[in-house]
Amino acid sequence: MTRVASVAVVVACAIAFWQVLVWATGVPPFILPGPGRVATALWEARALLAQHFVVTAAEVLAGIALGSVLGALTAVQLVAAPRLGRAVMPLLVFTQAVPVFALAPLLTLWLGYGVWSKIAMTLLIIYFPVASAFLDGLGRTDPGLLDLARTMGAGRGRTLLFLRLPAALPAFASGLRLAAVYAPIGAVIGEWVGASQGLGYLMLLANGRAKTDLMFAALIVLALMTVALHAGVGALGRRLDAYAAGRREAV
Repeated sequence: MTRVASVAVVVACAIAFWQVLVWATGVPPFILPGPGRVATALWEARALLAQHFVVTAAEVLAGIALGSVLGALTAVQLVAAPRLGRAVMPLLVFTQAVPVFALAPLLTLWLGYGVWSKIAMTLLIIYFPVASAFLDGLGRTDPGLLDLARTMGAGRGRTLLFLRLPAALPAFASGLRLAAVYAPIGAVIGEWVGASQGLGYLMLLANGRAKTDLMFAALIVLALMTVALHAGVGALGRRLDAYAAGRREAV
């Protein structure tokens, strides 16, 4: 059975279980709508869902791009300046003791109800995982290759650029895979705190009006976006892994 067929079977079983649960419990639709009601809401509100999807997707993609670049630059800087790394890394770890979600109201207060507070929230969520994963990869370069580079007279800059960075690409890819999963969470939390657009805002609006089927529809769109994002980042990660493997074979 192919991977797509396996996923289809799992999804079909989950929908069947969902429908049986609704029938067996007799739960009111405003508490738990059946799959049919949610599918109807998806179709009837497709334009509204698409409008809010574009906003959330833009926030997520911008947050991933900025957070990944900032995290990668931080990791490279900490490796290039070991003393700075020893001083800054404990501070970065300490910042994770503060729940990022608790910063959402402050970000909304400082940056407003527009997209920037949501982009900042997404950035903060993925910054540390990307930086930490890439830094770990940069620090795990084969010692034998490092000795060979020193023997051949390569300076720290050339060793970092041509040896450490390519070797750390699989670790960077792992950080990106985590970012793809966490980024939508940051955007939606930001929209819950304060927004006038986005899937998170639409979910709150539907919940306040007891339109549970629309809330489920928005949740499904968000889940599909996260799966698609993870698949796209996974494809990029496989390319980075292949490139790193090719560089190792070349060496």
